[in-house]
Amino acid sequence: MNDVMVDLETMGTGPNAAIIAIGAVEFDLAKGEVGDRFYAVVSLESSVTNGGVIDPSTVIWWLGQSDEARKAVCADAEHINVALLRFTTWLSQCAARDDLRVWGNGAGFDNVVLEEAYRRSQLTRPWHFWNNRCYRTMKGLQPDLKAVRTGTHHNALDDAMTQAKHLIAVMQHRPTAAHAGGLQSCTCPSGDGSLGWPCPVHPAHESPERNVTE
Repeated sequence: MNDVMVDLETMGTGPNAAIIAIGAVEFDLAKGEVGDRFYAVVSLESSVTNGGVIDPSTVIWWLGQSDEARKAVCADAEHINVALLRFTTWLSQCAARDDLRVWGNGAGFDNVVLEEAYRRSQLTRPWHFWNNRCYRTMKGLQPDLKAVRTGTHHNALDDAMTQAKHLIAVMQHRPTAAHAGGLQSCTCPSGDGSLGWPCPVHPAHESPERNVTE
């Protein structure tokens, strides 16, 4: 599967936020299916040593979360470098780097924080920057279609699963969302024309002259 939804739990809100958990799930937009999952609890100490930043207001926010969410980021923590290397291996089993699309809520946070962690660890980011995708943007096209929560809120894996399933549902309703957003249908031959334009799955198909039906 070429699409992966990522969710991070962090101790900050900036691009250098200290990561304390990584959750991810692969999914197939065309078939509406979710596949394999990834989860890593990251040692806060290693994240800070790696250059991650702790924001006091985020720490206070965490104190107000559920016991289940807080316990999930305290068990079996591993070094940030180990978690990133495991994540790279897992992503390589989902799709080739050239084909891998990574979704975040939004792409300007989860994807960027992960990229910065890879950079500080002197590791190669396992996806191309042009394959960043924003779940937040897509769900905004269908605001009346609410996500059905899976598991514990603010558990990275549970949140990634919730977001992937919601994105699939949004895409299945996309003709309505595309009309509301002033978008027209993608006519790329590998799709059914329901993903909208600009096509979020086929980034090379963004020219209206080539892809929009009048």
